[in-house]
Amino acid sequence: MLDHIKLAHFRNLISLSAADGKIEELERVALAKIAYEKGIPLDRLNLMLDRADEYKYLIPLDDSEKEQQLEDMIELALADGEFAPAERELINIVADKLGVSKSALDKLIETATSTSRQANSQ
Repeated sequence: MLDHIKLAHFRNLISLSAADGKIEELERVALAKIAYEKGIPLDRLNLMLDRADEYKYLIPLDDSEKEQQLEDMIELALADGEFAPAERELINIVADKLGVSKSALDKLIETATSTSRQANSQ
């Protein structure tokens, strides 16, 4: 049986990936990789992708889960090579709801952006 927290976290990632109105192929690949790592079956992934526009963001309860979720959201937002305004807006909203300051969020984003640039240059 799938862990409901993992599924809620993953639904949030799908919600983020669909925030700009479309799920790009690179985002789909990133979501598939995350689904595999979390033990989410392919048929469940496809169903969730089909219903992406129906999901509302669910707030994690645990502080470490909140931070991990933000990091995952930022990584996914950068997966297609661009940080779409709708994705950034959703991340800002989520960070605010999670009680993460703007400066802390900016630091997370800068770290992820640097890491992404280094990975792409190799």
